Amino acid sequence: MHKEFNHDALRRLQALIARETGAALSEAATAEMAAILRGTDGPEGVPADDSVVAAPREVTILLADLRGFTALSAALPAGVVIAALNRCLSVLSEVVFKHQGAIDKFMGDSIMVLFGAPVAREDDVDRALMCAVEMQMAMRDLNLAHMRERLPEVFLGIGVNTGNVMAGRFGSDVYSEYTVIGEEVNLASRIEAFSLRGQVLISEATYQRCWGLVSASAPMQVYVKGRQQPVGLRELVAIPSRKLKVPRQEFRRSHRVDTRLPCLCQRIQDKIIVPQIVHTAIRDIGYHGLLVEMTEPLALHSEIKLEFDLTLVEYRATDVYARVITLKPEGGQWLAGLEFTSISPECHAKVQMFVQLLVAAR
Repeated sequence: MHKEFNHDALRRLQALIARETGAALSEAATAEMAAILRGTDGPEGVPADDSVVAAPREVTILLADLRGFTALSAALPAGVVIAALNRCLSVLSEVVFKHQGAIDKFMGDSIMVLFGAPVAREDDVDRALMCAVEMQMAMRDLNLAHMRERLPEVFLGIGVNTGNVMAGRFGSDVYSEYTVIGEEVNLASRIEAFSLRGQVLISEATYQRCWGLVSASAPMQVYVKGRQQPVGLRELVAIPSRKLKVPRQEFRRSHRVDTRLPCLCQRIQDKIIVPQIVHTAIRDIGYHGLLVEMTEPLALHSEIKLEFDLTLVEYRATDVYARVITLKPEGGQWLAGLEFTSISPECHAKVQMFVQLLVAAR
């Protein structure tokens, strides 16, 4: 026999949690707490008991990573960085709640969101993708605010995957949390790592569940850690029926100028910089990337560390990281199109100044 439900107790608990944590409970958490007070099972089969047993279920996982805060931390006071980070996470959280997603956790400057756990709905995939696009749109508006406050731009990379996971409460008597684990969660993390600044990448599994809703690129095959076969990824461009478009293409538009600059490259393997230096030459450069010429090819989608001199502005660019997005042979050489993935605010400003000077000299 179930206990009589006390609505006043629920409101008091909500107020207590909001007062102590500074944030209101999500819809999913409120439903689970109401189930605990009733002494019944939680929403969509989530037991009210803390000893909930993990169970398989299909979930869409959205992983979003803010790019640029590491460089910000080195250039600005901690208070300014924390305020900027919290503002970004607050705005992104509002987008998540608008689309009825469940924030699983914050991991530094990253956020993991679930659609389908603990509450499952028929349109989980659709809402996840609308959330991803609106997150990128929100970042565009945040960067306009950053410009007014003379703060560097910050970009978001997003990966989305759909699949079967184990969902439940994990931990101990001392601490436990409701979350999801499994290979599909790991794949979502790998997809996010492949995403460029301002980009939304989705797995083929996600695309097959929403192909009639979205506009996306042709699939690209990439190898990810833990998988023997390549994984198909697509770039989400727009959701036409909702008039939503990822603004990534807009920020990438910048001047590209021809130049000839020596450049030192180092490959990155399993997040470790390989000591061997590869000598290359920069053929053209823009605000967000460059084209390099080399004698040996780099792996497509791999990440590299760059070092080069911007002679016109008397500046040596170091600790610049980029991803190989195009690769083609030309006259016995290889041309690699690179897009910056990490660059300090000072270095980015010098790159822009260098490009502007070359444009003016045309």
